[in-house]
This record gives sequence, C-alpha cells and structure tokens, in this order.
Amino acid sequence: MASPSQSSPASAATVSAIGTAGTKSSSSGGSGTATSSTGGVSGVDSTTQLLTKPRLQELVREIDPTEQLDEEVEELLLQIADDFVENTVNASCLLAKHRKVPKVEVRDVQLHLERNWNMWIPGFGTDELRPYKRATVTEAHKQRLALIRKAIKKY
Repeated sequence: MASPSQSSPASAATVSAIGTAGTKSSSSGGSGTATSSTGGVSGVDSTTQLLTKPRLQELVREIDPTEQLDEEVEELLLQIADDFVENTVNASCLLAKHRKVPKVEVRDVQLHLERNWNMWIPGFGTDELRPYKRATVTEAHKQRLALIRKAIKKY
C-alpha cells in the first residue's frame, strides 16, 4: 500500500473530486506535490463536452425531423446541459464529503437529482419505500360518480 505522500493518480482524482468545489488538484508525477487551479471539478479539458452539436441535432431530429435550431439556441442548450452536469457533480461531491467517504456513489447523485430536480435514475432503486399519495376525493367528484352510477343502474 502506498503512503499518503505517494498517492496514485486515481486516488488523487477521487480526493480532488471531493475537495473544495470549484478547484481541482492534480498530482505531478510521483513527487507527491499538488497544484491547484480554478477550472472546475472534472480533470478533463474545458473543450470536452458531454453533449456535442451533432448529438444535439440528432436528439432534435428524433423529436421532429423537420426542426432546425438556430446557432444561438444550440449554444444555449449546450451551455445549459454543461451547467446541469457540473452542478450535479458538485452537489454529489458535497454530499459524499458530508458522508465522509472518499468516493462519489450513485446514491449521492440520486439524492441530489431527487431532492432538487424531482428526477430519479431508472434501475437504481432507493432503500427507502416511497409512500403512494392517494389523491383526495372532492365532494364534487363524489357527486359526479353518484350520477354516473345512477345513470348506469337505469339501463
């Protein structure tokens, strides 16, 4: 097992992901020194995008084959997607840091998406059971149902 001063790049990336939001730490070879810069949490180039223009156009064509997006709209949608991913990663890292663990787990991302965006990841069930909220039946609805039942009994 390596000593803390000789951390592997993988462990340095994990620690940097959980470190302070908005900074990244990169290990320089085997020396064990770290440099800090402000460029986001991920260690990838700022030119690398998760959603590219061709993929965005493909998604639009799936919805409506005749639809064309303006250049400004494409740029805006790409920026919104990048911001969403960055915010989700930052919040997930903060949740993992709060739990005092060195790795971001699916449940960190899942908790952020559920609580802030009312989204859940298919295939990754939560440990907690969600209570099914039954809609309250109003008096007007009860009267309508009674009229329907009465009309059905006549025939």
